[in-house]
Amino acid sequence: MTFDAATKMQFLYTLRSKGVTDARVLTAMEQVDRADYVKGTFADRAYEDMPLPIACGQTISQPSVVGLMTQALNVQPRDKVLEIGTGSGYQAAILSKLARRVYTVDRYRRLVHGARAVFEAHDITNITTFTADGSHGFDEQAPFDRILLTAAAEDPPGPLLAQLRIGGIMVLPVGQSDAVQSLIRVTRSESGYDYDELRAVRFVPLLEGLGQE
Repeated sequence: MTFDAATKMQFLYTLRSKGVTDARVLTAMEQVDRADYVKGTFADRAYEDMPLPIACGQTISQPSVVGLMTQALNVQPRDKVLEIGTGSGYQAAILSKLARRVYTVDRYRRLVHGARAVFEAHDITNITTFTADGSHGFDEQAPFDRILLTAAAEDPPGPLLAQLRIGGIMVLPVGQSDAVQSLIRVTRSESGYDYDELRAVRFVPLLEGLGQE
């Protein structure tokens, strides 16, 4: 299957039916071919609205969840965005269509190298990828306008909250990895942090340290 006009139409229809209605987000997701980020056995299922396995025991999130998280983040054209959990690179590629600069970090060197290769192949030049413990964020480039986590934390990590600028937004799944998690939007104000619970989700857990692959 290829990302032709008919496939795109069905793909976008599914996204809209699941609540992804932001025109800029839909355009970005139309421009990024998910098949470029799904390898091997599952390549022919790239346009289905389901999570799929990738290397290092991780997953590529289902497109509707990617769309809803991106929509909740409300990325603006001048924004500097930090993503925790590069994975396949699919989410970062979509963010790159909406933001000025995307920094994305993963604890697995193998995933970072794979995502970087896809970005280079498609001449995506506004993404910086690196291997690190994402729970600490990326202090060298802080503060960030937007922060997105693609792994579930029990609570929003303190270092990441501190790296969010005043007026900035962070979107992340919160909860125990073996229970129902909630997608949370955190907005930083002059007086502190405001929390909005968006929907139930299921993500791999946010782990400290570097992976072995």
